[in-house]
Amino acid sequence: MAAAWGRRGGPALLRGALGAAQCRACSTGAPVRAPTGAAQAQELQSSGRARFLLEHAAPFSAFLTDSFGRQHNYLRISLTEKCNLRCQYCMPEEGVQLTPKSELLTAQEIITLAGLFVKEGVEKIRLTGGEPLIRPDVVDIVGQLYKLEGLKTIAVTTNGINLARLLPRLKEAGLNAINISLDTLVPAKFEFIVRRKGFHKVMEGIHKATELGYRPVKVNCVVMRGLNEDELLNFVDFTKDLPLDVRFIEYMPFDGNKWNFKKMVSYKEMLDTIKQRWPELEKLPCEASSTAKSYKVPHFQGQISFITSMSEHFCGSCNRLRITADGNLKVCLFGSSEVSLRDHLRSGASEEELVQIIGAAVSRKKKQHAEPALMSFPLCQDALQNLPYSKLWGHAFSHWLTLRASLSKQMGKALIRNKLTKQLILPRLHPEQQWYLRTGILQTQLRGFCDFQKDLSSTSDTKCLEASSVGQVSMDCQSKEASPGSEFSNRNSGSCTRIHRASNNLTHTDEEGRASMVDIGGKPDSRRSAVAVAFVRLGEKAFEMVRQNQMKKGDVLAVAQIAGIQGAKLTSQLIPLCHNIPLSHVEVSLSLDEASCAVMIRCSCQTWGKTGVEMEALTAASLAALTVYDMCKAVTHDIVIEEVKLLSKTGGQRGDFSRSLESTSYPDTSSPLDNHC
Repeated sequence: MAAAWGRRGGPALLRGALGAAQCRACSTGAPVRAPTGAAQAQELQSSGRARFLLEHAAPFSAFLTDSFGRQHNYLRISLTEKCNLRCQYCMPEEGVQLTPKSELLTAQEIITLAGLFVKEGVEKIRLTGGEPLIRPDVVDIVGQLYKLEGLKTIAVTTNGINLARLLPRLKEAGLNAINISLDTLVPAKFEFIVRRKGFHKVMEGIHKATELGYRPVKVNCVVMRGLNEDELLNFVDFTKDLPLDVRFIEYMPFDGNKWNFKKMVSYKEMLDTIKQRWPELEKLPCEASSTAKSYKVPHFQGQISFITSMSEHFCGSCNRLRITADGNLKVCLFGSSEVSLRDHLRSGASEEELVQIIGAAVSRKKKQHAEPALMSFPLCQDALQNLPYSKLWGHAFSHWLTLRASLSKQMGKALIRNKLTKQLILPRLHPEQQWYLRTGILQTQLRGFCDFQKDLSSTSDTKCLEASSVGQVSMDCQSKEASPGSEFSNRNSGSCTRIHRASNNLTHTDEEGRASMVDIGGKPDSRRSAVAVAFVRLGEKAFEMVRQNQMKKGDVLAVAQIAGIQGAKLTSQLIPLCHNIPLSHVEVSLSLDEASCAVMIRCSCQTWGKTGVEMEALTAASLAALTVYDMCKAVTHDIVIEEVKLLSKTGGQRGDFSRSLESTSYPDTSSPLDNHC
């Protein structure tokens, strides 16, 4: 007790005196809070000892206070790296390499470390994963945590698959807060996103939590453009008759997913969409350390919240620390710095030594997560769309101006002009790689940045340049006009030119403009996939013969399917600078469109390797289309192959790409001499 008094003084004992007053749950199971403020002080007046503790209480633990004055009273503990789902934005389909069980924290080690943090002032512990509810001893861990004096809240974040089955026991053990991850209310889409079945189990878990009296039941929804942003209103409506807090989370970059800014739907955009349906939406007050901006539709049982991790970060009020499943302390989710508490614990470190180690790590916590470059990027994008707010991000503008000036000063002499593209570039493997590292613009994390060029005496263009490959950076310091293939938009007096990488850098040419095969030896292996389509218009007569399988050369669709598969496998022999890729899967499907008398071809390719499979998918679609032409040309030569294009791709440094096939309007290129079906 003396050691606890020395670090924490009164509060370590004060929490013990308050123990009886801090009932975690009432008889109905609904979590309740301990008396606070004046009510708590009034209760303590009845005890002279308690009054003494109040008068002599020490400040919050110095060991859990960082150099910016943030007090960390919230600890997240990962119980496992395993998960029974494979969410597309979180984990690859094949899973991740797991840490050996012997290197993971045991239940006793978890309780020991948790007790240490609680003694220093942590009041809330959240159990996470992986999926925490697949750990066999999770109920026992919750029960042991409940016994820790001073711990007010024990929470869990779960995907909900096992929740309905375990929740009665967890509640009895002391669990009093729940977050459930659910990104869609459409069962088929749920299965697509998580690559597993289980939607109805999650819904059962949500209803079980409300039945057992949890208020509110928090539902975490990661909002991604093109995937589930169309369900915002449905999620809000979900709170009408249930005591839920649906928390819309801005899509964020992690190692496991490929960052693509176009996928992010900002808090402001979501809020505008919801207010169009419910203009009476009310903003709710929130605590200083809250990560959420909360709102409520009047007369709805529940509420909604927004976690603005990207557009409006909340680093300044962060009170969170994290312990990974293998016992590493992370003071920031986005930071790479970790301290192994497990190793110190197993080597026999004393409680005092562990506290010193924790305090040293907390003191090194940065002011905000990741790097300014990463934080500024979404702010730049938002500013471009909302110029009246641009003053709020003056520091972001000046940051990029500083980067631009620094690059010009340090690398100006190294720039050369590519003879073919006429672009100024930094030669491959030049020191700009170190510049990338210094400014935090890692190619695997961020593929674009905004370089704000502003003349204070006059209005000028605002130019957004996408980051080039690690080997070379495209610098266009003179041109004011959008090049072919780039986006160009005007916002009041400002304009933004988004110059796509494909328009500025030909990766298959060297500095002299000669053809050159890309060296992929240094790239990491990852899952790559691509889908390509093609459209073959046959005319009425040929189409009818294909449909009835009356062509003399045989079954057109079956032969074209085989040709497409063969084409995918032979791509490197047909396209000179393509790498020979070991394909793990090729699928070619052909269907008949009676309305346009056409064959629609869809080809998908997958691999696990260092480069993508777009060319394999496109080659497969092209070869299948040419085969259809060859087998039908005896009937008519008025056959048109069109719309050979990439439909989607995943993986790689440039990130994911997709376009809607349904939105494509195929032009009518049939001959006027042909009859239409």
